[in-house]
Amino acid sequence: MMKTILSLMMALFLSVGAAMAQKVAYVDTKYIMEQIPDYQTAQEEVDRISQKWQQELEQMYQEIERLYREFQTQEVLLPEDVKRERQEEIFAKEREAKEFREKKFGYNGELFTLQDTKVRPIQDKVFKSIEAVAKRRRFDIVLDKAGEVTLVYTNAQYDLSDLVLEDMGIDMEGEGE
Repeated sequence: MMKTILSLMMALFLSVGAAMAQKVAYVDTKYIMEQIPDYQTAQEEVDRISQKWQQELEQMYQEIERLYREFQTQEVLLPEDVKRERQEEIFAKEREAKEFREKKFGYNGELFTLQDTKVRPIQDKVFKSIEAVAKRRRFDIVLDKAGEVTLVYTNAQYDLSDLVLEDMGIDMEGEGE
């Protein structure tokens, strides 16, 4: 029994020591992406197309609103069959707008696909470069400062962001660091 407890305590101390020996660094992927001209171009294209689709969607909703207001003002004067026809027209326009929104902005919609084809390859290149730099520098863990992780304090000597850009062939000379 004593040997088992001693063995467990030894394993615990060794695992704590190994965990403390891990080298940790961080990157700021937002900063890295902002330095890549291809990313900026791709993001601008995605934003431009997204805004165009958003305007189209807003026009659809404005048309629905116009038809609805028009229907409300004339409703008391219209025969039942015309009322139903106008209501169906409004419902059809609403369905059309919802389908358009889902097709363009929904999960796996055209915006998602566009981002996936334009931005994802650049992100993949950045992540491969992060991995290459981390392996060369023998870091065990690399955190992303730009993501959900909140780093209250960071020592700049462990920031690999510029090394990742260098690895990707992006010249940072002349930049005010």
